[in-house]
Amino acid sequence: MRVEIAHDYLTQRGGAERVVLSMLDAFPQAHVHTLLYDPPGTFPEFSVARVRPSPLSRVGLLRHHHRLAFPMLAGAADRLHIDADVVVCSSSGWAHGVKAKGAKVVYCHSPARWLYQPEAYLRGAGAAARFAARALRPALTRWDRRAARTADRYVVNSHHVARSVRRLYGIEPEVLSPPPALTPEGPHRPVESVAPGFVLCVSRLLPYKNVDAVVAAFRRLPDERLVVVGDGPEWARIVQLAGPNVTLLGRVDDASLRWLYEHAAAVVAASFEDYGLTPLEAAEFDTPTAALRFGGLLDTVADGETGLFFGNARPEEIAEVLRAVLAERWSAETLETHAARFSHERFVGRLREIVEEAAA
Repeated sequence: MRVEIAHDYLTQRGGAERVVLSMLDAFPQAHVHTLLYDPPGTFPEFSVARVRPSPLSRVGLLRHHHRLAFPMLAGAADRLHIDADVVVCSSSGWAHGVKAKGAKVVYCHSPARWLYQPEAYLRGAGAAARFAARALRPALTRWDRRAARTADRYVVNSHHVARSVRRLYGIEPEVLSPPPALTPEGPHRPVESVAPGFVLCVSRLLPYKNVDAVVAAFRRLPDERLVVVGDGPEWARIVQLAGPNVTLLGRVDDASLRWLYEHAAAVVAASFEDYGLTPLEAAEFDTPTAALRFGGLLDTVADGETGLFFGNARPEEIAEVLRAVLAERWSAETLETHAARFSHERFVGRLREIVEEAAA
């Protein structure tokens, strides 16, 4: 059975890209078909994978600034024809539109945020981006819903996304939560500029991730330290907001990130996440989480056992819950047992079964 993988674009280092790496563990002979591919911008493991970018990826400006390609991505997905027994589409809005000669299994990280959550997704965007999104939205919504209906099997990463898929597409999906991509096994590299005992925030710097609110919360926690890992369009604004007890590291490699998880006193996740990967990775390292009571974070944080929730992404609420998390003694055994429920082996095994069922 020939299995191929399609993914929106490989231009960044995020949870969706880590899921594609897990898919490659399930189907190591697969090619990864993608609309845009920027090797320096994504995980180095893709350098040894068989990545097949679309012709759109020949334009360097689009590889480095994928949002500029927004008006062209639906058409590029339509023109991507993949010959395989089963195509597994890792999609946040584009890859589920590729043409598959055989069966199509869609693994949906989130229905397209720019269509269905425009206020959160475009918060802080310029007037031109907002105008383009409004102008294209009716046509793209029709395209998106047609694309969703071409799937033979529709799989989602969380119960939150399952509810969205039922409401938007009228499809009953299966929930298959992805595994923690980063585990304690592997090299640990100390970050020399950071002393242990900090609060860690791992996030792309996008408006809906609410990193600005996390940074602002540390004005109310002058005796605590925040370390932010990640970059993105909000970088300059976050730098301006950061006080003396906030350190922005930008991107770090996996060895450094392991050390950071291991030596953090807590992790904070304040974003409107469809799936909350960071708390699972933190639990692998016996580190608790303060998390926004929203979306996929409800699947990956066990309230009172692996962390605590705050109701809104406001600095005062984040600070209050972080105080409680830092004051609590957390069971390493409970944290590790919770993370084990989302194991890599479980994900790979079930994904193979779904693909075999679709092929049959």
